Parts: sequence; structure tokens; C-alpha cells
Amino acid sequence: MAEQYLTLNGNKFYYDEISEYSFRNSIPLNGYESNTLEFCRNWLNGIQEFPIQTSGSTGVPKTITLTRKQLEASARRTVKLLQLQAGDCTFICLNTEYIAGMMMLIRGFLADLQMIIVEPIGNPLTLVGNDHKIEFASFVPMQLHAILSETPERLQQLDSMKGILVGGAPLTPTQQRELQQIKAPVYHTYGMTETASHIALRKLNGADAAAYYNVLDDIKVGLDKRGCLTIKGDITNNETLITNDIVELLTPTRFRWLGRADNTINTGGVKVQVETVELAIATAMIGMENPPRFFIASQPDEVLGDRIVLIIEGAPLPQQDEKELFTRMSDLLKKFEMPKEVYYSPGFTETSTGKLSRQRTLQKLGLFTD
Repeated sequence: MAEQYLTLNGNKFYYDEISEYSFRNSIPLNGYESNTLEFCRNWLNGIQEFPIQTSGSTGVPKTITLTRKQLEASARRTVKLLQLQAGDCTFICLNTEYIAGMMMLIRGFLADLQMIIVEPIGNPLTLVGNDHKIEFASFVPMQLHAILSETPERLQQLDSMKGILVGGAPLTPTQQRELQQIKAPVYHTYGMTETASHIALRKLNGADAAAYYNVLDDIKVGLDKRGCLTIKGDITNNETLITNDIVELLTPTRFRWLGRADNTINTGGVKVQVETVELAIATAMIGMENPPRFFIASQPDEVLGDRIVLIIEGAPLPQQDEKELFTRMSDLLKKFEMPKEVYYSPGFTETSTGKLSRQRTLQKLGLFTD
């Protein structure tokens, strides 16, 4: 049997030396490499429980414990769905200290895949040869956007993959249009640390692209009294997990994501879903040169209770451009959904996994003190 190894930041590490940590004193490692190899060592040595930190994108980061059985159950579903075979190459460019990157490692070990691991950067494919065949990869939306816009010659490399996962954040209308040029199937993931990564996938490109998520095999979903998704399966130790995600349950195995329950703004007695407004604003920005990142939030208002405000990243837009944007928004939004004010942030604050931290960005602007 051929010796098994992985490649991390261009260096080759054999599984036997990882499990024994025999290379530790001979190869200089940075912190990310050390942490990645430490996890690999624990996995290869059969550790049964793994403490994992949540990303903190929707609240305070916390550490939870998942069992090897839960992690393997999740990994097997993805391997089966994408028909990954031993020897296929998986490109791992997500932070391996969090569930998305960690699960890429576990899928690699479980399916005996060739693993190429690099530290997360904006355009990760620049760290691997253009001629290297890759069967499977997972990106955040900004990485995939950077690949397509900055290195269009890499499209052929994407096209040859068996499957591409994209998650960690919603996609803008512009990003969704960009994905249509990719021939390989691209899936938007739905899941969280507590469910050992994704439990449902939404096809983003091709003739069968959909607006809804399909739940993976043998996972049961339902709704609580708030209309939020509940999840039960081996990945939750067969306990019912209650989420804060408002969904429309189309069938027992299919749902449309509407937004988060904690992303509802009550303005003038009307409940407004943040994600619905943000989608309309993203649509209004289509055609702008280099449309900025943005999000909406609420601020106390003596008349409305809370008023909707728009936070835009970067320098203030020229007055005429801002006026035109609000005109376009007014064509897509109802009066009570329209932002009443706009604020500009020089740069949004992000979590360690690259997700936008709305709370910390608002705190930096002095708009949120809780």
C-alpha cells in the first residue's frame, strides 16, 4: 500500500509521522500549521471527542464538543453525495480550527482523499498550480468571487471538479450570476457547528438550480412554534436541535430559508425581515462599479420604536450615487422597509472565519452598546 500523506502549505507530511509527531523538532511550523496537524494527529490516533469553537457570527463564540461518530456521519453524507473516490484530490482552504475546514479534513481521511491544505486567503487557488486537478473544494462566497474575477483562467480548474461547496454567508445576486459560468455543480450549504457542518444543500448553478435546500439522507427537519427549523439525526445524537432560522418547509425534506428570527426588526409595529431587505438592496446595487458590502440594522426611534438604517463599507458614496441608490431601493422596498439613514464604516469587522460580525461593526461605529 502506498504511503499516505497530506500537503500543508507546500510541505508533505506522512500520516505515520503525523500520528507520532515525529517531525515536530525538525520542521519549523507556524501556529496555523501546528493546530491543523494537532487535529490530524488526534484524528489518526482515534480520539473520540473533539472540542470545537463556534464562529461567533451571530453571537458570542462558544466551545462545544462533538463526537467522532457525529463527525463521521456528516462526512459520509457529503462523500456519498459527491461520489468522491479514494485518491481524489480535495483542496482545503477554510480555517481548519472551525467546523467547515475541520470537516474537509475529516472527509479527506474518511474517503482516503489526497489533501492539499493551504492557509485561508482571499484567492486561495493562487497557492496551487493551475494544472493541478482537484475534484472537491469548499469556499466562502468572497473566495469564489475573487477566483472568478481576479483569475478567470482558473475557471477550467473549477469546471473539472466533482462538486464545489460554498457557505458561511449568503450570496449576493451578483455572486449567484457569476457562478452560472461554472460547469461543475456548486452547492450552497446550510448547517452549523452544532450539526457537524451542513445538513442540507441548495444547487446554485445549472438547469436544476433551486431556491430551496434539500435535506441530506436520514435527517429529520420540522418547525417550532416560531416557524424556525428543527433538526434531528445522528449528527445531533438523535436529539432535536432548535435553530433560530425561519424557513418555509416545502416538503419533509425540502425548505426555503427566509432569515433568522433574531434578524427581525419591529418598526412602527410592522415586523421586517432583515434578509429580505438586504436582498432587495443587493439587487438595487447591480450595475454599480465595485458595489460595496453592506448590511441593515436598527436604531432606537421615538416614533417608530426602531428605525431601519443602512451600513455601507468604505468611503461615503458621492451624493448623486447615494441618491440614485435610494431611488432604486424605493422601487423594490415598501415604505416601512426603506432605510431611514445611511452610515459608512471604513471597514467591517469580521470573525476569525471571515464572516461579517454585525454586532462588532456597529459597536465600532458607536451604534450598538449592548
